Amino acid sequence: MSASPERQVVEFEGHRLSLSHLDRLLFPASGHTKAQVLRYYAGIAPALLPHAVGRAASFVRAPEGPGGESWVAKTPPNGSPAWVPRVPVRHKDGVTEQVMIDSTAALIAMVNLGAYELHVPQWTAAAGPDAHDRLVLDLDPGAGVDLVVCCRVAERLRQLLADDGLTAFPVVSGAKGLHLYAPIAPASGRAAGRYAKQLAGRMMNEHPGLVVVSMVRAERTGKVLIDWSQNASAKTTAAPYTVRLLPGRPGVAAPVTWEEVAGCREPGDLAFTPEAVLDRFAADGDLLAGLAGDVARVPLP
Repeated sequence: MSASPERQVVEFEGHRLSLSHLDRLLFPASGHTKAQVLRYYAGIAPALLPHAVGRAASFVRAPEGPGGESWVAKTPPNGSPAWVPRVPVRHKDGVTEQVMIDSTAALIAMVNLGAYELHVPQWTAAAGPDAHDRLVLDLDPGAGVDLVVCCRVAERLRQLLADDGLTAFPVVSGAKGLHLYAPIAPASGRAAGRYAKQLAGRMMNEHPGLVVVSMVRAERTGKVLIDWSQNASAKTTAAPYTVRLLPGRPGVAAPVTWEEVAGCREPGDLAFTPEAVLDRFAADGDLLAGLAGDVARVPLP
C-alpha cells in the first residue's frame, strides 16, 4: 500500500474498502501513522494469517492510538463489513459473535476500524475449545528484571519441553516479555493448562529466586512470571505478528530464532519496529512456520 491521502478506496481480494483517517498520528514517539500501520498489516498478512485463521478473534481497539481511549472488543466493531466471517463463541456470560480473520481483506477491514491489536485463542472454531492445537507460555518480567532474563528462562523451558517431545518456538511479545509456543495434538484447555502449570512449577522449583507462578504482583518483583493460564479455553494471547499498542511507539509480537534468544544481552536486541519485521519476513520467511498447518503435533505427556 503506497503513500496515501486522508482517505483512500482500495481493493483487497475482491473487496472494496474505504480506508479513513490515514494521516492520523497513532504513535507520536516513532511518528507512525494509521497509513503506516495499515501498510504493515497488508505486508505481513501472509505470515500472520496462518496463525490466526479459523480462530475467534478479539481486539484491543484504540481508534486514536494508545494515547487515547482503548478497550478490549470481542464483538465485531461497528461498521464491520458483512463479508467478514463471524462465529458464535460461548463465554461464561453467554454466547458472543466474534470475527474470524480469514483473509488479508478481513484483517485490513478490522485495522481500519481501529482494531490495531489482535488476540486469538489456542484452538480453532472448527475443532472447538476442547481441541487446543498449540501450547503457549507467556514469560512476563516483574519489576527489576527484563526480557534478557526471560530469554534465559526460555532456554531452560525449551529443554524441558524437548524432554517431553515438544518443539518450542519463541516470539517476543512486543511488550516486555516472551511467548513460547509448541504445536500439540488436540487437547482440552484443562489438559493444556494442567501441563503448562506443571512445567512452570518445575521451573520454579529449579529456580525459586528467578521464576514465579503466582499472579500476585507483590510476589513477582525480581522474577519472571510464567503465565500458564493463557492455555485456558476462555483466554487469548496476542497473535504472532500483531502490533502492540505501546505508549508512543508500536511494538510487534515478532517470532525470533533460538540463536537470537541465546544472544540477547539487552532488551533492545529483540525489539523490532513494524518495518524491521517486514524486512525480516522478506529475508527469512515466517520463522514460526513450524507452528501452523500440517506440522507434527505431539500429544501432551
